Amino acid sequence: MTRYNTPFEIHVHGQVSLRADVTFENIQDALKPLWKYAGSRSLADAAGSFYEDEPGIQFDDKDHLLQMCWTVEGDDDFRQALDEMCMNLNDVALTGAAIEVTFYDTDFEDEDEEGGDPEAESRDDFVMLFVGPDPAAIMQVQRDLLVQDVISLMERHFDGAELSGVVAAVDQLFSQRFNDLVSSLQLGKPPRGPSGMGHGGGRKPRHLH
Repeated sequence: MTRYNTPFEIHVHGQVSLRADVTFENIQDALKPLWKYAGSRSLADAAGSFYEDEPGIQFDDKDHLLQMCWTVEGDDDFRQALDEMCMNLNDVALTGAAIEVTFYDTDFEDEDEEGGDPEAESRDDFVMLFVGPDPAAIMQVQRDLLVQDVISLMERHFDGAELSGVVAAVDQLFSQRFNDLVSSLQLGKPPRGPSGMGHGGGRKPRHLH
């Protein structure tokens, strides 16, 4: 279904390892919030991306993988569909996984092409979502990504062998967070905005994977 005056092109990107018993029907149910949002009647109808050069949504039955490189036109209400999708994927995921979602401000692009206000700021947003069979699996993915980011940043100034203490400190922080979550029986979500995990300054390059 074509959406008119949509402020964003929304790109969903990630790979989720699935349990061996998961079928295409299970994935279709899990991703129903996405294909319903796109105005389709089934996952097969919505699996193709807005951009033809993107593989879209693919279910690999042999390797038990869900792969997403899929763009849809939409608005901020797409975030509700993402929340529902993550809850559904938790039920079929074998391990923890990260899913990147980028909101590209189409109005900003139009203004930029037409020589608009150079002081204007885009409404681009980048959100990192996490899914998994349990809180421990989700936190493991969060921990691994954070360690990669921290090591990559600090290796510009220090030798990798000097950073074991930094990794230990990250592990300690996640251990404390996990203990707090077990105590409260609640799994928190990372904050949105520039301070959230996975957010970066400036416009993220389009379709750069």
